[in-house]
Amino acid sequence: MFFIIGIFIAIFLSLLLLIKKKKSRADKILGLWLLLISISQIFNYLQFTDIIYEYPNYLGFDFGMPIVIGLFLYFYVREVTGDPLNNISKILLHLSPSILVYLLAIPFYILPGVEKIYVFENDGIGFGWYVIINSIAVAVSGLSYSIWSLILIKRHRLKIQNTFSNTDKKELNWLRILTIGFGIIWLTSVFFDNTIIYTVVVIFVLIIAVFGINQLTVFNSTIVLEKVIEQEPEVSSNKQKVREVLKSKTPSEKYEKSGLNEAMASQIHTNLNTLVKETSIYKNEELTLLELAKQLKVHPNHLSQVINEMEGKNFYNYINALRIKEFIKIAALPENKKYTMISLAYDCGFSTKSTFNRHFKLQTGKTPTEFFNI
Repeated sequence: MFFIIGIFIAIFLSLLLLIKKKKSRADKILGLWLLLISISQIFNYLQFTDIIYEYPNYLGFDFGMPIVIGLFLYFYVREVTGDPLNNISKILLHLSPSILVYLLAIPFYILPGVEKIYVFENDGIGFGWYVIINSIAVAVSGLSYSIWSLILIKRHRLKIQNTFSNTDKKELNWLRILTIGFGIIWLTSVFFDNTIIYTVVVIFVLIIAVFGINQLTVFNSTIVLEKVIEQEPEVSSNKQKVREVLKSKTPSEKYEKSGLNEAMASQIHTNLNTLVKETSIYKNEELTLLELAKQLKVHPNHLSQVINEMEGKNFYNYINALRIKEFIKIAALPENKKYTMISLAYDCGFSTKSTFNRHFKLQTGKTPTEFFNI
């Protein structure tokens, strides 16, 4: 019954996504992925209960399905991290292992039903070579796509720190959990029997039900930056004077590739410090690199480079460092002692307690309580 519940949940989730209005391509991929998991689980259950032997022509239908399931996880991760795979030749290349698995199984598929049953009941007798190849292909592809997907998620988390000051809802933690769970399934397939494997798969589906349906829209930093009007950044109102100064200077090597000069970078940095001091713009919890660049009238790529090289931080850490500095300032005021630390942290631009505590520890080496008790 437990296995049947897992099958129905997977089918329900896939249909829920596939009939969703205005669904994105990521929704379609996730829906198809869940549908493939459902079909695979149905065949696992039929084989586990021996019902499949009543329909021998369907034996082997799912040989390459685990490989395709791993591939769809990878496709989905690429989609939600803003790096969709659109090249048909590359997609076919990824599909080639599963296609090969099915092609190699042709000698089995042409067997009469009785002989198929005999092969299955005797641990693949006569097809030992195929069992080994298929097992290796499934294990390698499953682990490879899990690791590959985790790498993509990690890159995404680093990338959004150059664009967003608040990444709590954009880090894809739920997808990271799913990917790790998917990798665990492949590990259990190596060391445990089918009963344990099917149980883990059902648990995996339940995790998808908890985390996947509540997925949030993922904003990709690359997409955001592409919306910026491509134009030469204005460094100040006396732009002409700055250009004249630049003619007499040799650009620093670290700025040559981006077209940003050392003098321009210095001017952007000065303007940034002025804006931060006069407006406390960092208190906006949804502040982005794009919005800050618009305020300074510079290209976001140039602003990002200035922050990285002149502040020694990415945009995310830079803004949150300013928030911590502001918090320490206002928390030390006698009139603010009546407020809780977290309420003051929210006033400084933080959106969650965990993010505030993490950055406070990063900046001071102490927890807020330890810091103010000294």
